[in-house]
Amino acid sequence: MLNKVQLIGRLGTDPDYRCTPASGTPVATFSLATSERRKGKDGDSKEITEWHNIVTWKTLADTCHNYLTKGKLIFVEGKIRTRKYQKDGQDRYITEIVADQVKFLEKVTDLCWFDDPHEPQEETPF
Repeated sequence: MLNKVQLIGRLGTDPDYRCTPASGTPVATFSLATSERRKGKDGDSKEITEWHNIVTWKTLADTCHNYLTKGKLIFVEGKIRTRKYQKDGQDRYITEIVADQVKFLEKVTDLCWFDDPHEPQEETPF
C-alpha cells in the first residue's frame, strides 16, 4: 500500500515552531495553499483553493522555521495522517501532511551568502 502526497503551493502562514515537551524534538507546522483553475457552467474561469496542514519534524522543522515565510512557493512530499484530539470534552479530528521533504521553489536569500544584494560588488578587471 502507498500513502504519498506531493504538493506545490504557497505558505499561508509563517511556520509555527516549538519543541515537544517530553523529548524536546523540534516540530514546525504551517498551512499550504494549492489552487487550480476550472471553467464554471457559465464559461467563466474560477480559481479553487485547497488548504493543507503541513507538519515537519527535527532538522526539517528547523530549516522550515529558519527560512520559510508566508507566501513562499514550496514543494512538499509526505504522508497523509489523521489524528484525534479532544477540545472542550469533544472528540475532534484533523488531517495533516507529515512532510518527509520540503523544497524551496523560490530563491531564499538567507541561504545564498555569496549572492547578497546588500553587499557592494567590486568589478575585477581582467
